[in-house]
Order: sequence, then C-alpha cells, then structure tokens
Amino acid sequence: MFPFMICFIAGIGAGLGTGFAGMSAAAVISPMLITFLGLPAYEAVGIALASDVLASAVSAYTYGKNKNLDIRNGMVMMAAVLAFTMVGSFIASLLPNTTMGSFSVFMTLVLGIKFIVKPVLTTKEFMEGVSRKKRVIQSILSGTLVGFICGFVGAGGGMMMLLILTSILGYELKTAVGTSVFIMAFTAFTGAVSHFAIGGMPDVQCLIFCMLSTLLWARIAAKFANKASAATLNRATGIVLAVLGLAILSVNYLT
Repeated sequence: MFPFMICFIAGIGAGLGTGFAGMSAAAVISPMLITFLGLPAYEAVGIALASDVLASAVSAYTYGKNKNLDIRNGMVMMAAVLAFTMVGSFIASLLPNTTMGSFSVFMTLVLGIKFIVKPVLTTKEFMEGVSRKKRVIQSILSGTLVGFICGFVGAGGGMMMLLILTSILGYELKTAVGTSVFIMAFTAFTGAVSHFAIGGMPDVQCLIFCMLSTLLWARIAAKFANKASAATLNRATGIVLAVLGLAILSVNYLT
C-alpha cells in the first residue's frame, strides 16, 4: 500500500506539472521514489521518463485539439532533441546518484517564480511574425541543448524547452506548453528506452502506478489550462512550478 501511495502522490505533482507547464515527471517522481522507496536514481529516472510518455502524449493531444500546438517547428526541434538524448542518457549512467536531478529541481523553482513575477503575454500574431529560417535555426540549436539535458538529468527537457520556447523563440504560453509536451512525449520515450536498455527493467509495480497517476492528472491539468486565460494560466503555472520546486527541495534536503 505504501508504494502505491507514494507513486500516486508523485503522479499528482508530475501530472499537474506536465499538463500545466510541460514539466517532466522526472522532476517530481525521481526524488519521491529515491527518498521514500529507496530506488536507485537511474531506475527512478527511467520510471519517471516512462510516466512522461503517456502523460505528455495526452497533454499534447489536448493542446493540439485546442489549436495550441506548433507541430511544424516542433518537429524540427524534436529532431535535434532526439539526436542528443541518448548521449546525455549514457553519460548520466556513469555518474553517482546525487548528481542527477538537481538541475531540473532548480529550473522548476526559478521558472515558477518567473511566471508569477513576469508572465508570458506574447500573442500568436507576434509568433507568426518571426521568419521561418530564423525559427528553424533557433529550433535546431535549442533542441541540441535540450536533448542533452533530457538524457543527462532525466528531466525530459520540459523546463528548458518551456524557457526556450517562451523567452528565445517568442511563443505564447499555451502554444509553448503544447509544443513542449508534444516534443517531450518523444524525448521521454527515447530517454526511457535508453535507461531501461542500459540499466535493465525497473520495478514494474512502481512503473504502472506512476504512469497511471501521472496520466490522469496530466489530462485534468491540460483540459483546465486550455480553457484558462493567459493571465490565469501564467499564475497557475507559476504557482504549480514554485510549489513543486519547494516540495522537491524539501524532499531532497530535509528528509
């Protein structure tokens, strides 16, 4: 019963983070499984990435259904991301447990504060004013960095993608989240396969519990996010990320 509760609670945080902000489940699930269930970090990250796959896919479907998904430019960025995800995953397998995850936790907290203090109010009209060539170059360079981070810290690149899409590529928030989860569904799958191939199959019970809980709450969050106004979504996203960031820091350093 205890493993089920830990996985369910971790799935709530991971699902809300994915549906609202395109955050990777690894930022929440990994520290929970490591701290409370004693799983090895590499195994915990593999479970979290696997949980990301369905949660990101259902979130991307919801955002796409509401026309808040840029598939064309997302595919360009995804190609670069996938190319470097396995490289990061292999390097991560050579590092000690304590090295993994710290970056994603820091990014979660910082981005949460950013969306509260400085919301993203870019419009779709402004997005469409950027030249195709410039967007492609930006997407390739950004995807290279995000892919390495995805495999290295098991974060699915969600936080970095959201930051890059809103701050560098000039996306409005809903389209940024929709595009982020679309890319992350594929990067998470690649990362999970890499982790399982290198480290072996994880705890099946934890894997199933985490995947189902994350999927449920990601669906709920994505439906709410697509109906919310830009101002409301910025505040909700900021609060969710800040709370999750503080909670993860507490799990990591106060337990």
